[in-house]
Amino acid sequence: MAHLLLLLPSMSYRGEAFLEAASKVGVSLTIAGDAPPEFLEQSPENFLILDLHNPDTAIPAVMTYAKDSPLDVVLGVNDQTAVLASTLSEALGLSANSIDSVQAASNKHTMRKLLQTEGLPCPNFMVVSVDEMPAEVVPHVTFPCVLKPLTLSGSCGVIRADDQESFQQAFHRIASLLKTFPSFEHDAASRQILIEDFIPGIEVALEGLLTKSAFHPLALFDKPDPLDGPYFEETIYITPSRLPSDTQRRITESLAKAARAIGLREGPVHGELRINDHDIWVIEVAARSIGGKCSRMLEFGTGRSLEELILLQALGQELPSFDLTGRAGGVMMIPIPQKGMLVRVEGQDAAQRVRGVEELVITAKPGESLIPLPEGKRYLGFILARGTRPEEVEDTLRKAHQQLTVVMSSQDSTGDHAEVFRV
Repeated sequence: MAHLLLLLPSMSYRGEAFLEAASKVGVSLTIAGDAPPEFLEQSPENFLILDLHNPDTAIPAVMTYAKDSPLDVVLGVNDQTAVLASTLSEALGLSANSIDSVQAASNKHTMRKLLQTEGLPCPNFMVVSVDEMPAEVVPHVTFPCVLKPLTLSGSCGVIRADDQESFQQAFHRIASLLKTFPSFEHDAASRQILIEDFIPGIEVALEGLLTKSAFHPLALFDKPDPLDGPYFEETIYITPSRLPSDTQRRITESLAKAARAIGLREGPVHGELRINDHDIWVIEVAARSIGGKCSRMLEFGTGRSLEELILLQALGQELPSFDLTGRAGGVMMIPIPQKGMLVRVEGQDAAQRVRGVEELVITAKPGESLIPLPEGKRYLGFILARGTRPEEVEDTLRKAHQQLTVVMSSQDSTGDHAEVFRV
């Protein structure tokens, strides 16, 4: 039986989906990370303690582990672990995307340069150090613009600025955020900010799979909520897309070209793109699959999940049809409404009774301190729904979300609970 090592950060929601997929595909699964996830508490033998932030210690630890338990595939579930997975695969002599290509996908500046070199539409962009004085950078900026960290994902730290004042505020805000990360002192990319022209238009996400450099589109998601800033918190994803078929074809071609430009050849690809009257613009390319619990709305061929397709491709096994089965589907990534400590989420039963809702999962726990974007890095939870048409699914998600009331408490400087509020 083939043996898979899954690199799973403690904040990831992807572990259970891959565990289920491994069982269906017939793969032995070991999960590696800093602490066993809750669903593995009864099976500690399937967990390897690993510092996912430190390749210098991760590589020898995995090499030692693989002597007694040979590995066939190493996979990551986010940008950081995708890079580590390629690094470990190279050390183990396993087939995988090159380290350079995965690193390029996880670094917004490197990605921009490669896309520009290949002639893909790119906004004007520049990179500056957090040590720069924003007042000295402003004369070189065209407004509106977007400031973003080079290596963070999920819209964390991404802010639009429309004038000098908002630019300086955004710059200082991102610099302060970056200083909270362990990598800030020793990683050059963690000390830089990408500044690029704001691209107006609608935004979509495209999920794909590369096999021997051939790009296979799996699901195109509409994002019906406008993402115009000043922050870019994603909420609703709906598939199938309602865009014209010719536009969908051009979107697929654009992401395929972008993946080739970066050097990706195998495995999952997740792209974020903007469409306007001028062109189709690739905003992000990630060498991983879609995050959160969003993949649960996807079913392919004879009932295969996205994670099953990823495992089958990684093992070089025959792949089922890439066609989506079933009805239209959608997910709402429930935003964190305000900074504070979560007390409870009311209205969950009412939300689950909305016709078309398949699942409501509140992933934040009572007592957790929550921070919204742009400093935040997570969601309150997820609502998944299905229907006969995309419009029906969108309406279902909005109605279900309206049933929820988030009860939170603020904290004073001593950490004591203060005012309780409902949002």
